[in-house]
Amino acid sequence: MSNLSRMASGTRFGIRCRVQPSSVKALEGKRCREILQIKWCLQTNTMNQWKNFSKGLLKENAVFALFLGLCPTLGVTTSAINGLGMGLATTFVLVMSNLVVSLVKNFIPDKVRIPSFIVIIATFVTIVEMVMKAYVPVLFDALGLFIPLIVVNCIVLGRAEAFASKNGVWSSIVDGAGMGLGFGLALTVLGSVREILGSGSIFGFKFIAGDGMLVFVLAPGAFIALGYLIVLANMLKEKTS
Repeated sequence: MSNLSRMASGTRFGIRCRVQPSSVKALEGKRCREILQIKWCLQTNTMNQWKNFSKGLLKENAVFALFLGLCPTLGVTTSAINGLGMGLATTFVLVMSNLVVSLVKNFIPDKVRIPSFIVIIATFVTIVEMVMKAYVPVLFDALGLFIPLIVVNCIVLGRAEAFASKNGVWSSIVDGAGMGLGFGLALTVLGSVREILGSGSIFGFKFIAGDGMLVFVLAPGAFIALGYLIVLANMLKEKTS
């Protein structure tokens, strides 16, 4: 006899009470349905959050699919480490600004919505700038003006306006992480290609003697490498879809 059956046919407050077996089975069935419904909701939510996260990696990649943030993409990717550093800095700003915007969205009047978002973004950009200047000054000097320009990066402001201001906290964090990591992945790959072809090294480790093709270190090489990477990303997207 199950625990529910024992409870149904026990003595409570000195009064003997019995429940029909059919009633016990109905209660057990209801409990099972509720448990299954909870499990289904959790699985569905997990799948939705995975789609929310993974879309920024390839399908809606900011660089390869949406062509956003091309100014830092072309400007800082002379090496893999520069691309990785810029990607991580932008990811931090994206996640934190999405988090705060999602928390305060109901308290911001529509007339000052965009200026408020910019102030929130600028706060976290300032934090990133101060931390990088203190702990990784070489990378900070290499990225230069592009760090404070994260404030006006259309990826960050676009996700705050299009997603974080309309969704919950956890979904906004996941969206910011996915879009930020996708942006960082694009910058790191582009920086790696340019560094390998331009100087025969990767992350500062030289593995090809002599000089590479100088054009890939210069601005024209950024356009050439980005064009081919966009073609490859579109081919990969078609195969996976």
